[in-house]
Amino acid sequence: MTTDHLTHNRPPRPVRHAASKVPEVTLYFWIIKVLTTGMGETASDFLAHWLGPIPAVGLGGIALLAALAVQFAARRYVPWIYWTAIVMVSVFGTMAADVLHVGLGVPYTVSTPFFMAVLAAVFVLWHRGEGTLSIHSIHTRRREAFYWAAVLATFALGTAAGDLTATIGLGYLGSVALYAAAIAVPAVAHRWGNVSAVAAFWAAYVTTRPLGASLADWMAVSHSRGGLNLGLGPVTLSWTVAILGFVGYLAVSRKDRQDLQTPGMA
Repeated sequence: MTTDHLTHNRPPRPVRHAASKVPEVTLYFWIIKVLTTGMGETASDFLAHWLGPIPAVGLGGIALLAALAVQFAARRYVPWIYWTAIVMVSVFGTMAADVLHVGLGVPYTVSTPFFMAVLAAVFVLWHRGEGTLSIHSIHTRRREAFYWAAVLATFALGTAAGDLTATIGLGYLGSVALYAAAIAVPAVAHRWGNVSAVAAFWAAYVTTRPLGASLADWMAVSHSRGGLNLGLGPVTLSWTVAILGFVGYLAVSRKDRQDLQTPGMA
């Protein structure tokens, strides 16, 4: 699903808006999105083991607020600023889901529908207030606030859903296969069905979280848990390097800038 597919759902804009605060939806967008989900998963677990759960959550919350403050202060989309915020949302979103399960004893069968309800509430409020959920509409502080609230909810939901499927018999590798197949459903439903581009985008966006997290967990956890036993630290580091490489490329090539795209380009 590329930017072309989303343009059909852009709201009419009779006046000139400020520069967009989000990137174009290209192949690079989805690659980096999956990488950030996996890196956030293992980084969160690594910090919890290294610092302890409470200090890790506190540090993650402070880093998230700082990253979002820089993102909101920026006047337009800047790759390293935007993706740093996404990484911190990923880390803190994982912590939020883990706190409910590990700290408060809430089962994944409860936390998964809970975060689903939270995300639905964000979407309802966003649509009622702004009339659109299109990412091409992120030109005001209010819409940007709704956008990041939705992003945070998708990460928490995806974490809970991924852990749910991994613990009910599928395992991490089985969960990877499940979500890899599931992520194709929104694109197919949009292309050959009646699902709108905006709905298909957000469905795919949610699915990237458990996909990336399950893949990273499979690489990191021990053989006894069905993984490759590469370790939380090495997996976090390697995925971070990959993220830096792709974001650096986009910063130089500017291939994900909306104001530089032309019809027919991904």
